[in-house]
Amino acid sequence: MSELTGQVSRGINNIFTVLSGGESYQCRIWGKQLKEITGEYNPLAVGDYVRFSPTGAREGMISERLERHSSFTRWNAKGGVNQTVVANMDLVVCITSCDNPPFRPRFVDRVIACCDNVPVMIVLNKSDIGISSFERKRFKLYKELGYQILEVSGVTGKNLKRLAKVAQGKTVAFVGQSGVGKSTLINELLGSDQRTADVCEKYNRGRHTTNHALLLEGSDYRIVDTPGVREIMVPHTDKRDLFKAFPEFAAYSGMCAFDPCFHDEEPDCMVKLAVEAEKIDSDRYESYLRMVYSLSEKDPEWMGKGESSARWRRRGDSDEREEY
Repeated sequence: MSELTGQVSRGINNIFTVLSGGESYQCRIWGKQLKEITGEYNPLAVGDYVRFSPTGAREGMISERLERHSSFTRWNAKGGVNQTVVANMDLVVCITSCDNPPFRPRFVDRVIACCDNVPVMIVLNKSDIGISSFERKRFKLYKELGYQILEVSGVTGKNLKRLAKVAQGKTVAFVGQSGVGKSTLINELLGSDQRTADVCEKYNRGRHTTNHALLLEGSDYRIVDTPGVREIMVPHTDKRDLFKAFPEFAAYSGMCAFDPCFHDEEPDCMVKLAVEAEKIDSDRYESYLRMVYSLSEKDPEWMGKGESSARWRRRGDSDEREEY
């Protein structure tokens, strides 16, 4: 039989569920390695389009991954390489919450930095608990920066119809910390039965209930439920790629004394002057600096050694695990 084209909806233990022509195939990678894919934690992610050859009743061998038009990629510390969690989605919805776990804007900033060629919507769940002045101020800032924002409640149903309308006709990836209510919102939107769990009261953190990404079909939109995490690290890439996650820097592009300027230790940096003049939010700038330092320290050889390790602990990804 000739090759077919399909989309990965799930991947567990190197067995990938591929949807093609209304049918579902359980597939493995031909030869256990795809050509020209190196330096990645996983060769395939949910949402990837692939070519495969059927080998039996709803089984097949994957021979090629087609080009991605968008991705959500993070740094996998265990593997020491980048890991794409979802590919080819039309929108990333970053789910955060008012409490249980608390709102962490720097987590949101890192989610934005993990997105490539895809718009981001920021959703504040559990709004029935009550929204603080700090949360309102930060959400106002995100809106001013051009991001879609929405307050919802999986308990009361507040704004779920609006969220469904935004998702209409799209493939949407839900991303967020453990316990923010991603699976609860998906259950309400799709009428599905994704497993949920209460927040750990001792640490005010969520418990993992989704342990792998999963593409779920709705009536007129599709949602990818991703595993909840307590922290997230930006992918190892060119530092200049971070600028896309900080649109407030764009007004000062090309105005710094150095080119390129990473807006860190360089003199006569217009971005730093804008922060001092309160034209750029100082906490967002600090969020940016932590990402820059984390990219400088991701070589596995640095771990546990010397002053660079100490700077990582102060300003890098391990520091980002604290609550903000």
